[in-house]
Amino acid sequence: MHTILLTGTSGQVGFELQRSLQGLGTIHAPNSAALDLANADAVRDVIRALKPTLIVNPAAYTAVDKAESEADLAHAINARAPAVMAEEARRLGIPLVHYSTDYVYSGEGEQPWREDDPLAPANVYGASKLAGEEAIRASGCDHLILRTSWVYGVRGKNFLLTMLKLGREREALNIVADQIGAPTWSRTIAELSAHIVASRPDWAGVSGAYHLVNSGTTSWHGFAEAIFALAAARGDKVPGTLGAIATEAYPTPAKRPKNSRLSLDKLRETFGLVPPDWHDALKLSFTELPA
Repeated sequence: MHTILLTGTSGQVGFELQRSLQGLGTIHAPNSAALDLANADAVRDVIRALKPTLIVNPAAYTAVDKAESEADLAHAINARAPAVMAEEARRLGIPLVHYSTDYVYSGEGEQPWREDDPLAPANVYGASKLAGEEAIRASGCDHLILRTSWVYGVRGKNFLLTMLKLGREREALNIVADQIGAPTWSRTIAELSAHIVASRPDWAGVSGAYHLVNSGTTSWHGFAEAIFALAAARGDKVPGTLGAIATEAYPTPAKRPKNSRLSLDKLRETFGLVPPDWHDALKLSFTELPA
């Protein structure tokens, strides 16, 4: 049985992990007051006091646009904190499960990214997440870096909840249609993570980066269409018009990737896991929404 240090339980993935990891050990989930991820010394002190046998780190600075003007804070949480976790994991001889993003790639082209493709983030957030990955790899600890994309859930701030809110308020919406990726339910990430942890009596030979997203791809416009179809079926108000626009028509401080496709081959070949299609996950997530 593990003694698990789990960060970020107020976030979408951390909330789900606190439930999915039940039964695999004793979970210690300090809140932000007890574990300030922007303070490297505080991170080290918490780990040394707890002496966990597994660290699971879904916590991150995820305000992509705000990161352009808060680069130091983004790097403190996304790079320096994971670096300390990895150093302590190596010192303790324990594994680290860390979550990253498709933003570590350039976002160009149309082919699904593979884990060993060149890494070239196009914004500060992506650069901070890549720095965290590099620090973990450099530490020499046993680790899984699980890169995901387009994460949504039934709590917090995400595209699903934003669309449902705007659908109630507006008659027409315009949604970007030339960025392609996999909408990924936070529950899918947590459940498959738990499967991986439960299946590893040891971590020999599996350390590295893996993609963990729902299967299939769509655009943000296609994701919105699917959300509103399910919302309308349960009687929610939805927009009468859903327009498709180009990325350039919706400028943001941080550059967004047009290609967020992530290959799932390595996840399947290493762990025998095939994430459900994003349509199926979205339908299941709707059963968790308040009426």
